[in-house]
Amino acid sequence: MAIQALNTAATGLRALSTRIDVVANNLANAETTAFKSSRVNFEDLMYVTIKQPGAQNAAGDIAPAGIFVGLGVKISNTQINTEQGPLENTGRPLDVAISGPGFLKVRLPDTIAGGEGFTRNGNFFLNKDGDLVVGMGDGYRIEPSINIPPGVPDKDITISGDGTVSYIEPGTTTSTEAGRLQLYLFPNTHGLNLLGGSIYTQTDASGDPIEVNPGEDGAGTTQSTFLEGSNVDPVKELVSLIKTQRAFELNSQSIETADKALQTIGNLRRF
Repeated sequence: MAIQALNTAATGLRALSTRIDVVANNLANAETTAFKSSRVNFEDLMYVTIKQPGAQNAAGDIAPAGIFVGLGVKISNTQINTEQGPLENTGRPLDVAISGPGFLKVRLPDTIAGGEGFTRNGNFFLNKDGDLVVGMGDGYRIEPSINIPPGVPDKDITISGDGTVSYIEPGTTTSTEAGRLQLYLFPNTHGLNLLGGSIYTQTDASGDPIEVNPGEDGAGTTQSTFLEGSNVDPVKELVSLIKTQRAFELNSQSIETADKALQTIGNLRRF
C-alpha cells in the first residue's frame, strides 16, 4: 500500500504545482487591462473498492459502510472569473470600458480562429488609415470597422454609452457619426479559448456569439474615458498561494512517510 501512497501523493503534487502556476499568472496580471483571473478546480480520481457498502457476512449482517481507497486527484478544469473589474478613469476619449458582460469583436489573422477574436480591452487607437484598432498585439481592427477621417484629433472624437462613435472635423462644429460599437454575448463564457493578449476566441463549448447593441439585452454599456482594470484580488490570490504551498508540503510529507514505510519493509529481510 505504500507504493500506492507514493503514486497518490505524486498526483497531488502535480495538481498543486499547476495551481501554483495559475495563481502566479493571476498575480502577474494584477495590473493588466481587462484581465480575468482563473481558478483551478480539482476532482478525485477513481477508487479501489475493498468492500462494498451493504455487503453481507456469513451471519447475514449488512455492512453499513464500505471500504474505499482513493487513487489521488486531478485538475478538472481552470475556470475564468467573469466578475467585472474596476473601472479606472483615464480621461482619454479613445479609452472605453464595458460596464456589463459583453465583449468587443476584433479582426485576427485568418489563420487564427477564422479571423474572429473577442476582447474587453477598450484601449483604442487610430491606425494610419484612420481605422479604430485595439492597442495590443498588432493593433487588431474593431469589427464592424469604424473609420475616422485624417486630421481629426482624439479630443474631438466621442464614444457614447450606446456605442455610437462620433467626430468633429477641423474647422467645423457639426458632429458626424462614424459608426457604432457592437457587443457580443456568449451562452457559456467559461468555454471561451484564451489566446493571450486579452483575446478570447469562441469554441464549441462557449457557443456562438450573440451580437447586441450596447445598452440592450443586458450586454452592458460603453463608458468613454474609462478602462476596465484587472479583476485579480491580490489578497485572495496570496491566501490561495499560502494554502497551496501548505497542501504541497503535506503531500511531500506523505511521500516521505510512504518512503520510510517501504524502507522499513525492505529492512525486514535482515532479521
